Amino acid sequence: MATRAAYGKALQKLGKMDKNMVVLDGDVQNSTFTINFFEEFPQRSLQCFIAEQNMVSIAVGLQTHGLHVFLSSFACFLSRAYDQFRMASYSRANLKVTGSHAGTSIGEDGPSQMGLEDLAMFRAIINSVVLYPCDAVSSEKLTCLMANYRGISYLRTTRPSTPVIYDNAEEFHIGGSKVLRQTENDKATIVAAGVTLHEALKAHEILARDNIAVRVIDCYSVKPLDVATLTKAAKETGHIVTVEDHYPEGGIGEAVATLGLRPTILAVRKMPHSGPPEMLLAEQGIDADGIVKTVKNIIG
Repeated sequence: MATRAAYGKALQKLGKMDKNMVVLDGDVQNSTFTINFFEEFPQRSLQCFIAEQNMVSIAVGLQTHGLHVFLSSFACFLSRAYDQFRMASYSRANLKVTGSHAGTSIGEDGPSQMGLEDLAMFRAIINSVVLYPCDAVSSEKLTCLMANYRGISYLRTTRPSTPVIYDNAEEFHIGGSKVLRQTENDKATIVAAGVTLHEALKAHEILARDNIAVRVIDCYSVKPLDVATLTKAAKETGHIVTVEDHYPEGGIGEAVATLGLRPTILAVRKMPHSGPPEMLLAEQGIDADGIVKTVKNIIG
């Protein structure tokens, strides 16, 4: 299931429990999956069309009346409303924001639809929370964490379906992470989130066949980071490789670098274009083969 679809289901569940919850969308509700909420709770849904600045301004106004506001659009389109988000943070607004169709993994839709700057945008907002699920379970759980956070929180969802790797009973926390693969002989740590987390797991299997043990961490909380887990992994394995479907500026790699860990950063560094998702990930060196090559190079 796509993380965006799980987000839509989570909104439905939350809407049944919270009568003060309202959802806004920028004319892409069938893609962000806010359509689930729109159909079940039409009186608490607001279609803002392709006017993202206005959508955020409306959301800020609604939350001043005690309403719990979720707003969604494609991640790339949210850049149009950055000044509204920035000013909302100074007003101490309580907004739950979701950007879908993030990264080159959207494939054939092309670069104009790819959110590749969104992590940097929302990380830069004071007191913000930035979350990035890799599967349906984590998407639903992280949506619930946003619902209970007061301030500006951002959830990054992706277009393609991804395998479900977590059990429904798994717990998630703002500022947390998940160590998914680990041994006492790990030669490096791969830190990833969202789509590239699954590429990291594939890389782990390939490297294991060559008797190269690596640690894999799901960095689902991009801001704040799980400092203790990442610092421990760097100390024990000696090398950190971050992998993200985002430009290197302001993304996961630079976030990890602020901890003084000096990661090798795999990110989107070439001009993206339209094509099959797997081809685009490979072209940027952020697929399993790219990760394997990088790990082998850094460990010698």
